[in-house]
Amino acid sequence: MADEHLTLRLPTHLARALTRWADARDLPKSRVVREAIARYLDAPTGGDRGPAGLTARTLGQRWAALPRLHPDEAANFADDLSASAAEMPPPSPPWE
Repeated sequence: MADEHLTLRLPTHLARALTRWADARDLPKSRVVREAIARYLDAPTGGDRGPAGLTARTLGQRWAALPRLHPDEAANFADDLSASAAEMPPPSPPWE
């Protein structure tokens, strides 16, 4: 199946934001838009890739773009993890 062509008009502020985002990640704007639409529609982007067309490179770029926790939030999160781990029973060995 051949790819289809789409012409899209964006308000200036969105076009500039798209350009900045794509340039910061060294990606073509068309790829950013294609992946954003696929994510929005919950559709795979195609090709021999993982779920929803994700590649390790894409996951790495998403990881780098995630917002960072404030130190207080990180400490609270660590406390929650520790409390949850303490409440869980120890795992039983698979050979028993």
